[in-house]
Amino acid sequence: MNVIMGLKEQIDLLKLPEHIAIIMDGNGRWAKEKGKLRIFGHHNGVLSVRDVVEGATLLNLKYLTLYTFSSENWNRPKLEVMAIMELMVSTIHKEIKNFMEKNVRLMAIGDLNMLPEKAHRELNNAIEKTSGNTGLVLTLALSYSSRREIVSAAKSIAAKVQSGELAIEDIDEDTFENNLYTKGMPNPELLIRTSGEHRISNYLLWQIAYAELYFTSKLWPDFRKEDLYEAILDYQKRERRFGMTSEQVN
Repeated sequence: MNVIMGLKEQIDLLKLPEHIAIIMDGNGRWAKEKGKLRIFGHHNGVLSVRDVVEGATLLNLKYLTLYTFSSENWNRPKLEVMAIMELMVSTIHKEIKNFMEKNVRLMAIGDLNMLPEKAHRELNNAIEKTSGNTGLVLTLALSYSSRREIVSAAKSIAAKVQSGELAIEDIDEDTFENNLYTKGMPNPELLIRTSGEHRISNYLLWQIAYAELYFTSKLWPDFRKEDLYEAILDYQKRERRFGMTSEQVN
């Protein structure tokens, strides 16, 4: 506890990233190291989510987006996918009370129609119940593919041009952002990936154009709020230039 409080107190609350995105990687390897089935890792990964969300609310962070299930994950063994979906349903149901107490608003992005009916229904119920909360916006990227999101945005813009609603010469970056799943959200300033892998894995490709990347060797079930705080402290030591020189920034 003292370590956590010490890290939290070092954070400059005036220089917090407004939006943090996390690639939660390593559940399966964590379970394998312990001689357990992969779903055991997913169950323990839920504990990490709970702890990190608590850490984010303690800082009054505005946006946290978690890569929960990619579109490619549907290709995993059927039993594992079914177990993950059941876990998601039970977890969301259990966490609604916690979200309400902590003023957390739940959202989701991705091809949500791919979710099993029960999972989709439980998700929509939680989103609706927390819609009035004004604290942390917790977004789950589910059945998510950034490339599909970008293609979907392009199709939406093309349809508006075809219907005469939008002129080609009026298309700009704002137009594109307003047709992404993340419309209305600020782009992440910090992207964290666990498990020691150094890949983006088709996650928020447009949105992280200027995000600071932070990689940790910790597997997701071992990641806790103090690890989140260490990532934020690392972020606050960096100089964000956006193509300018240090002299211009300073």
